[in-house]
Amino acid sequence: MQPSTDRQLIQVALVEDDVHFQNTIIAAIEASPDIRLTSMASTRAQGLHALAKPPADVLLVDLGLPDGSGVDVIRAAHAQWPTCAVMVCTTFGDEAHVLQSIEAGASGYLLKDSAPDNMLHEIRSLHGGGSPISPLIARQILVRFRSASAMPPASTLSAPAARTGNEQPAALSSREKEVLELITKGFTADEIARLMQVSLHTVQTYVRRIYSKLKVNSKAEAIYEARHQGILVS
Repeated sequence: MQPSTDRQLIQVALVEDDVHFQNTIIAAIEASPDIRLTSMASTRAQGLHALAKPPADVLLVDLGLPDGSGVDVIRAAHAQWPTCAVMVCTTFGDEAHVLQSIEAGASGYLLKDSAPDNMLHEIRSLHGGGSPISPLIARQILVRFRSASAMPPASTLSAPAARTGNEQPAALSSREKEVLELITKGFTADEIARLMQVSLHTVQTYVRRIYSKLKVNSKAEAIYEARHQGILVS
């Protein structure tokens, strides 16, 4: 679990107290040629302490830690590791935990029912700008958005605050707009790289810049915000 100097590898930090799940994730990552585990914590305190190290590319966080909530780690990581994508891996599937995690900065939310190979796929997807979400959780979010459509925007999932007429849309470059439009059409990061004839790393950089400029944490939020600002017409 030593940090790698090869930045082509996806650097993963894990905050998880379930020993069986720890071992499953560690074994899967060790067998993967493109992913490296750089740190592992079993408590909230250890997870917060790990944030003093160089940032990982992906942070996997359980919510039910023995000394507190993993949401605190997500919130701190969002502030201290702004380029790191955070994914929740938990047994908690209730709306309160889902909303708290997304509002704290999580870009993915998986229940602990995924096979190890699928978990690796989701790590790659998250690193590539995706937002892996378990089907049950996705349904809850859809229900929440549908319910919120008839309510004031402030009640939605971290929905952008109401704008005054003086605020300007985010200044996305032409290439960033192109990436965003392709994301909206459902293309993956790998597909976008091939279409634009650039490297996957370049696409991932564009995605992170888009998220930063729009002040969002996920693909769904980016699309919503871009449409809200008029950057995306449809």
